[in-house]
Parts: sequence; C-alpha cells; structure tokens
Amino acid sequence: MMYPFMTLNDGTEITHSEILNIDGKEQVKVYIETPTDNGFNDATCFLPDYKWEVHGYSDEEMKYFKDLVERAAHLFIKFARGGGFEHAANF
Repeated sequence: MMYPFMTLNDGTEITHSEILNIDGKEQVKVYIETPTDNGFNDATCFLPDYKWEVHGYSDEEMKYFKDLVERAAHLFIKFARGGGFEHAANF
C-alpha cells in the first residue's frame, strides 16, 4: 500500500509505502511522480539505503528530491510504521 505524503505546487506527488521486508531487511519505498506533457517523470527511493531508480528527471531536479527525501527520511519511516500521515495524530 502507498500512502500520500505531499503534493508540490507543480503537481508532483510524493508517496511512501508501509514497512516492507525486502531480503530480510525493513525498508520504505518513497515514490515521486511529476506529470509532463508526455506522461510522467518518476523516481523511487528505498530507505534506509537511499537506493534510487530515476526516469526523466534532470540532475538539478534530483538534487532537490534527494535533499527532500534525506531531510524527511525519519518521517517516511515513522509514518510507514504507523499507517501513513493520516494516522500521524496517533504518534
């Protein structure tokens, strides 16, 4: 399941998964998607390893997104454990 996290002014959606067990390790998938004239640009980051898969974004755009994910990593992980941002009041 993917939970909404943030929508930017340009329509970019940032979502995250629940805690995933990948190869015996807890991880959170962060997904970023921006609409374009030809479809979407997208990037996926797996925390806590910061493994990225990127399609269509420039280096400058990725610098912004990488910084955003790094600064909010603790929130993605916390919200993933608790059922998303909508349930944040339960923390």
